[in-house]
Amino acid sequence: MNLPDIHIPYTVPTVLLATALAFKTPTLARAWRDPDVRPTAFLLGLATAVFVSVTPVNIHRINELTGIPNFAAPWGYSLLTVFCATCLTMIMRWREEPSDRRRRRMRLVYWIYSGIVLALWGTFSLADVPEERIYDLDTYYAGTPWAREHILLYLIAHMVSALVAAYMIWRWLTQVESRWLKAGLVSLQVGYAFGLVFDVAKLTAVAARWLDTDWDFLSTKVAPPFALLDAVLVAIGFIIPQAGPYLQDRIRDGAHYRQLHPLWRSLRSLAPAAAQARVGRWAPIALRLLQRQQRIHDALLRLAPHLDSSLYQRAYDAARAQYGEEAARGIAGAIATRAAVASQEATGDASRPVSGQPAEIGTYVADHIDSISRAMRRARATEGIRRRVTTRESASHV
Repeated sequence: MNLPDIHIPYTVPTVLLATALAFKTPTLARAWRDPDVRPTAFLLGLATAVFVSVTPVNIHRINELTGIPNFAAPWGYSLLTVFCATCLTMIMRWREEPSDRRRRRMRLVYWIYSGIVLALWGTFSLADVPEERIYDLDTYYAGTPWAREHILLYLIAHMVSALVAAYMIWRWLTQVESRWLKAGLVSLQVGYAFGLVFDVAKLTAVAARWLDTDWDFLSTKVAPPFALLDAVLVAIGFIIPQAGPYLQDRIRDGAHYRQLHPLWRSLRSLAPAAAQARVGRWAPIALRLLQRQQRIHDALLRLAPHLDSSLYQRAYDAARAQYGEEAARGIAGAIATRAAVASQEATGDASRPVSGQPAEIGTYVADHIDSISRAMRRARATEGIRRRVTTRESASHV
């Protein structure tokens, strides 16, 4: 059977959903009992299975594998029905605190949709559908006893779930403050809107067949793209509230980790006070950031006796005249830190203090490591202040 390449548009969302599921798998393994993680992974798995099953080439393969013409229909429709039930219960899980009432409502949803799945297989077993139909099963068998009920059952179940979910989200949306949750709910709303277009197009094409009119293009051409958008946006809508904060924290920690690199690089020549555990580059970024901060603070603590408070103050006063408070602290700290490193390397004695050095200067510098590291990136501005204050100091001794 030579199937056209109409299945290609199904590939991209299938790969995206499978990738999201793969990324979710480690979290699922670590937090299997988490009431949010497990249902989300199950939902992603269902969405992926639906796409794989309804791809035209796989519809044919399922039929061939089972030896039953159109066996892929109840299979795919059952997966879609369970997906709809899971979406409804996920929204309930988000909206309501754990309670007996919520548990009963979720259980009721699963019982109702389990009954629909049984009815799908029952009507299919009673229907006479001997000819395999890859693209137009809904309209081709629209007037066939039991096949008609089979088709209407899955379409009405899908439409009702979309309407109920959209209604719950609409009532809830104005009360949501979290931007990630709100973004997820908006994605769900748009997805369900596309799902309703899919249902209306399919039902219209089926009704047209009952009236001896051929509007099959609504079922075979118009409806499928909206089904794809529906499933993808709904799946994404459930992913965003969980993945968004995680990615935001990861991006923030990654930026902070890179921001501290200049300061860490300037201090890494100082031997640590004790052997430190090694953290590989594939370790979580939060852990690597924590280790970098600890190493910087440890190095500054050892460097404190060499920090020149007089140089720091002169650099701060000069920088403050040109820049803001935080930038001036960073520039002064960068200049004092580099001078201290040079002093320590020259003497080879980390315990030998600079004359007149107050004990608290090391802590004061350590409180501004972000600003100091930023100043080290702005080499031209920092070097200009350093030259100015060191030139003045040299001139005062002449």
